[in-house]
Amino acid sequence: MSETTLLQNGLVVNGTGKAGYRADVLIEGETIAQIGAVDPAAAERIIDCAGLVVAPGFIDVHTHDDAIVLDAPAMRPKISQGITTVIVGNCGISLAPVVTRTPIEPLGLLGTQRFCFARLAEYAAAVDAAQPAINVAALIGHTSLRAAVMPSFEHAATADERARMAQQLRLAMDDGAVGLSSGVFYANAFAADERELIEVAAAAAQAGGVYATHIRTEFDGILEAMEEAARTARHGGLPLILSHHKCAGPANWGRTGETLARMDRLATRQPIGLDVYPYTAGSTVLREDLVDGIIDIIITGSEPHPEMIGKRLSDIAAQWGVSQQEACRRLLPGGACYFQMSEEDMQRVLAHPRSMIGSDGLPHDVHPHPRLWGTFPRVLGHYSRDLGLLRLESAVFKMTGLPAAQFRLGQRGTLAAGHPADVTVFDAQRIRDRATFAEPEQISEGVRHVFVNGALSYEEDAAMPADYPRNGRFLRRVEV
Repeated sequence: MSETTLLQNGLVVNGTGKAGYRADVLIEGETIAQIGAVDPAAAERIIDCAGLVVAPGFIDVHTHDDAIVLDAPAMRPKISQGITTVIVGNCGISLAPVVTRTPIEPLGLLGTQRFCFARLAEYAAAVDAAQPAINVAALIGHTSLRAAVMPSFEHAATADERARMAQQLRLAMDDGAVGLSSGVFYANAFAADERELIEVAAAAAQAGGVYATHIRTEFDGILEAMEEAARTARHGGLPLILSHHKCAGPANWGRTGETLARMDRLATRQPIGLDVYPYTAGSTVLREDLVDGIIDIIITGSEPHPEMIGKRLSDIAAQWGVSQQEACRRLLPGGACYFQMSEEDMQRVLAHPRSMIGSDGLPHDVHPHPRLWGTFPRVLGHYSRDLGLLRLESAVFKMTGLPAAQFRLGQRGTLAAGHPADVTVFDAQRIRDRATFAEPEQISEGVRHVFVNGALSYEEDAAMPADYPRNGRFLRRVEV
């Protein structure tokens, strides 16, 4: 599928955070063979990268792409952003190890048709068989573990249930999982106590995994929720990653100075990272408790009223002559975008040296949040180039070298001879997101070429036939 390719005269930004430099990059098969001055005679194909940035392929650390990589393996929303690897299984939600036709909330965010993998090894085999355009690494969801072993979810797990969840997680780690995720924000995991979380997490620690968590609340009680997450990771023996860090709700705007300071203090005792998306709206299931009558809410899905998808909840309520809470009840079950963060807070998190970039898009939404299509170009274009919030090299580091180290993806995430040839070439002066809340399914501009395991898998403005090379695979945690 791949050939010898010379990326000539580009600005190499190698994913370490260090300053970029002019050089050629030679790709042979699936590997970066040489960086420096390369004889053009060594290459079958030469791509002139003058005026372009040559970077490692981007790693999307927070996705819910578990099923879509099987159902739509071309993965246009991601590869068109320069993403070459996604981390699935976030927020406590993973396909394995659940076998059911009726997934509990919030597992349905992954769709309902693919809960057929009793072990991660089966899911990994399905990924390799589908051969998506991008690589896939997997967390195992705590809510999924609960669904696999618990008959009801209104209580903390018993000793036997904790042991069975831990055993399931150990099997998944043997199959190559990168760690455990939790989503105790959601109803079917909310009853889990610290003992349950710690004992399950410890099963991932023994294999060198991470603990990524959608904490119990991102509203008023956020500091206490962060402390709980930190205790879980510390006593479980894992590095902690705070998912989509934010201070939600107008009453909490401005508090990221406080939460990031708390995180920095906790980081003196234990390893901590976080991820962030560059928008002031989140997206999840439609919930009445998130409807406050103040923030804007856009409906992304509604089973009983699909005609309302894409509309604001306030407009729907006015049309129906009811309160927003009543309109929400009538729309259930469904999904929504919630404009619950401040721009100042989001930028503060984005600029923090520990933050990584994660899109957190929901690919099964009928009218998805634009972050599904635009996250990475938005960071590089709007926030790095236009606003100067981040140096180019720092922005790339948050997308490449930092997440590769955090999630133990080995030599991916940096450009060096001998490393896997996941490479993104982009125009730093042109790159920008085009996806909007009104029209979210828009391909970004400025991503010129994307290589996945050495195969040229995306080119801007090129006709992309169905048989365009798809060279992704399931990535197992790298032992160190």
